[in-house]
Amino acid sequence: MRTQVEPLDKIKRGFTMNIRSRLFLFTLASMAAAPAFADDAAPAPAPAPAPEFTVTGSVDVASQYRFRGISQSDNKPVIQGSLTITHASGFYLSTWGSSASANNAVNIGGTEIDVYGGYSHAFKNGVTIDGGLYGYLYPGSSKAVGISENYYEVYGDVSKAWGPITAKAGINWAPDQSYFKDWGTATRYSVYEYGELSYSPANTPWTIHTHLGHTGGGFDYVGHQYLDFVAGVSYKWKSLTFDVSGVGTTIKKSDTAPFDASLSSHDFWKSARTTVVATITASF
Repeated sequence: MRTQVEPLDKIKRGFTMNIRSRLFLFTLASMAAAPAFADDAAPAPAPAPAPEFTVTGSVDVASQYRFRGISQSDNKPVIQGSLTITHASGFYLSTWGSSASANNAVNIGGTEIDVYGGYSHAFKNGVTIDGGLYGYLYPGSSKAVGISENYYEVYGDVSKAWGPITAKAGINWAPDQSYFKDWGTATRYSVYEYGELSYSPANTPWTIHTHLGHTGGGFDYVGHQYLDFVAGVSYKWKSLTFDVSGVGTTIKKSDTAPFDASLSSHDFWKSARTTVVATITASF
């Protein structure tokens, strides 16, 4: 039998076609498999949702407690603290407390506990609004002075940021309530208006802050409406804030003289005169 031998060039063509066919099939298989690999890849983790409630707070030690310019601690050191629960909607509930020391001018019973709540909202243009109801509680006042000093205020404020500068204006209104009747004040309400301006340079821990307020009505001091002011500087390091501020009022020594003379003391003047207040605050 005669064996037919194929020409060499035909063998080469067949071999080449076979290689090309396999390459084509391999390419098709690779293209078909590629989407499968893409589909099997793990998706990027979704960002964690913002918590519905946020809890913040602080504890501080201060050289004294001044409220609207008037010392509530006989110019002595105090310990203070706060706790705030904020909902994602902007509503919040807070409490703040301070120790205190008494003198002949101011005696709040050794302790102040404030409870307040409201709503705050920040707009994209840098404006923030805030408002609510504020209660001032003095558990030891009835025993200390024979009359409860508890009262409440309705408050509201608006602030605006321009880069490192923030301006704020607000008002607190204490409507007619038992405090004014019990103390027999000439005016059965009180209004406190104030303005603030602060400057925090970018990428620095420093803040310069100022405050100017006006008290008029049932909370007049020694029978006078008055202005109170604050000018200070603070430095933030980690969770600590160090602050030194000048604090005072427009009450003059001649305004307090009749009251101090009747008690043979200088407590009314000491509680209102300008002084320096140093504070160290730890926030969490």
